[in-house]
Amino acid sequence: MTAPLWTRDEVIAATGGRAQGADWSASGVSIDSRTLEAGDLFVAIAGENSDGHTYVERALKSGASAAIVARSDEAMRAAGSLVVVDDTLKALEALGRAARARTQAKVVAVTGSVGKTGTKEALRLILSEQGATHASAASYNNMWGVPLSLARMPADTRFGIFEVGMNHPGEITPLSRLVEPFAALITTVEAVHMAFFDSVEQIADAKGEIFDGLQKGGVAILNRDNPHFERLLAKAKASGAGRIISFGEHADAEARLDKVALKEDCSCVSATICGQPVTYKLSVPGRHIVMNSLAMLAVVHALDADLAMAALAMAHLKAPKGRGERHRVETPLGPFTVIDESYNANPASMRAALEALGQAKPEAQGRRIAVIGDMLELGDDSIAMHRGLAETIREADVDLVFASGPHMRELFKALPAGTQGAYGETSDELGEALREAVEPGDVVMVKGSLGSRMGPIVDLLRGLGDDEGESIRRNRGGN
Repeated sequence: MTAPLWTRDEVIAATGGRAQGADWSASGVSIDSRTLEAGDLFVAIAGENSDGHTYVERALKSGASAAIVARSDEAMRAAGSLVVVDDTLKALEALGRAARARTQAKVVAVTGSVGKTGTKEALRLILSEQGATHASAASYNNMWGVPLSLARMPADTRFGIFEVGMNHPGEITPLSRLVEPFAALITTVEAVHMAFFDSVEQIADAKGEIFDGLQKGGVAILNRDNPHFERLLAKAKASGAGRIISFGEHADAEARLDKVALKEDCSCVSATICGQPVTYKLSVPGRHIVMNSLAMLAVVHALDADLAMAALAMAHLKAPKGRGERHRVETPLGPFTVIDESYNANPASMRAALEALGQAKPEAQGRRIAVIGDMLELGDDSIAMHRGLAETIREADVDLVFASGPHMRELFKALPAGTQGAYGETSDELGEALREAVEPGDVVMVKGSLGSRMGPIVDLLRGLGDDEGESIRRNRGGN
């Protein structure tokens, strides 16, 4: 029989809460009554837009084993067992801290301007073949996501992988101290969230906070090719790192790229990882994925896991939803491909996505089409950063660009007339033009910041494979 994730007594000991109702044990932890599973412990977090206490009864009636609350009423008590605390977010943090303290797992913290989630998910897959592995769900990398992910970690975990993010200075330090990583990885530092920083150097300093919680003698893993390497190196040394592993193409990188063949749907890589030659195939295309794979193997080496097994596992990686996931859309007129990069965007990730589109090979008379929305939170240089994508679009041999948002308008105007597909103030305004334009054989990449709402564009394009979608195209003259 599987041991419970938490017993009532363990939760009481961790949080200092007061039990109400019958005894219980929990198989999971949830803060969302909509996705809660039977047996979960529900934590009623009071957020900016919603108060979890409103959903306590629903959670208990849906099968939650108990609920952690800051206040209780008769209806809640009648619905099930409770643990009453002074502050539910602090109680969640206490659970995370207790989960970290009780495990012997080797824990990794991952941050960076680009590639956090993809790298975390790849490490989950790679390490799960070598032992019980726990990782953050989705992009749970903030003040509630990190403690929630920790609280969900079973005591017998061998490897723990946690994503840590930020929008402002000072956000990563408390999260890193909560995670207490043995290895801390910064994928890269780029001009992201510039609305909250005066310089990219300040972003580097904020990312460097990941080392504030590093175990003494732990391992710091840094991008040797990034211009802020020396700044981050100094931070890692000051934090007490016992070892620093750099990765990249730089001649001095310990995890060094020796040779790469970039292909449409994969990459073939030869690298040297801390003195050991490794050759592997990456099933997710793109040079940026190749560079992150070096960081992944550096992590594997740092954890004393099997490097050869990890290299073999690279062939089984899959792009996470919204981060390069590919869909082949079959229509009666012929198939086309959608590359879903809709989760988020910044200049570095947009360039990487466009470069990957440039590696794609359209079928028959198909074209490379980019559907791109505004990159947000870039500060005063936003317009210049958007315009600056024109050269990447040219180098990637993109045939048509569909753009939405006031900042993308500036890029759109800078493109040659033959490359201009259509422009809309919002992504919704691109729908009709895309229905008219997309043809069999095309490869269509969709990307933009979350606030640009590019996800519905992916849904629209995939819907063109339905009978209804095909009917719309025929009626509008699609061919």
